[in-house]
Amino acid sequence: MTTPAPTPVPLGVPSTLGGLGTAQDAERHDRLVGLRTGEIGMVHSWELVTAVDGPGTRMTTFLAGCPLRCLYCHNPDTMSARSGTPVRAEELLTRIRRYRQVFAATHGGITLSGGEVLRQPAFAARILRGAREMGVHTAIDTSGFLGALASDALLADIDLVLLDVKSGDPETYRRVTGQELAPTLAFGRRLADLGIETWIRFVQVPGLTDVDENIAPIVSYAASLPTVSRVEILPFHQMGREKWADAGLRYELDDVEPPTPARTEHVREMFRAAGLTTY
Repeated sequence: MTTPAPTPVPLGVPSTLGGLGTAQDAERHDRLVGLRTGEIGMVHSWELVTAVDGPGTRMTTFLAGCPLRCLYCHNPDTMSARSGTPVRAEELLTRIRRYRQVFAATHGGITLSGGEVLRQPAFAARILRGAREMGVHTAIDTSGFLGALASDALLADIDLVLLDVKSGDPETYRRVTGQELAPTLAFGRRLADLGIETWIRFVQVPGLTDVDENIAPIVSYAASLPTVSRVEILPFHQMGREKWADAGLRYELDDVEPPTPARTEHVREMFRAAGLTTY
């Protein structure tokens, strides 16, 4: 996913594919077959982070390609599938295996993010299954818009879903993302029906999403899902602005200031008042 998040605490691993073998040498036909079967995925980058993207130390892998065009996206370089490098699932699983002791010591694990992880469901399913077989905690960070592409078998290998609910109002959601809100809400209900722990994430953008009338429906929605154990309010920031320019894309929020701490606390209290653990 592509929502702003707290600044990660790096553990000496850059946000690149350093150390990961790639499938660049595969013949075009074989690569296309591999992408279809999930043996190959388009990976943008990966990094080790602490206290971000789930509990403990996480190996977060950013997959390339996303159907949304969020106005505040801080990773616009992951929007296109062409921004990724073909990586074999076995190579990524080998990398995950090397960090098992770190994950165990910190109660961490892996998080598949993006872009949009569910745009590559076959690849995601292979990684999640392999990690689960190693005893590694698994999470995905998703908008839920492509939730219908996630099979029950794929979801059975997920311990935690970070679900980005970008707006509680369908019109605002369309303005923010260019897509419809309903698939996200349906996916969250499906997760609840399956008993999968969920963290709701909401990006607070002044003048866009940061309106009580837009937030109140998210509060009601989150409170209605018994598997929601945490809500994260992510104040808007401008750290991704240069990436938009580098990608040759028009950035519409250039003049938007971050919300004040008092306003962010007010939003958090809206969720806490509904009995939700909120950060």
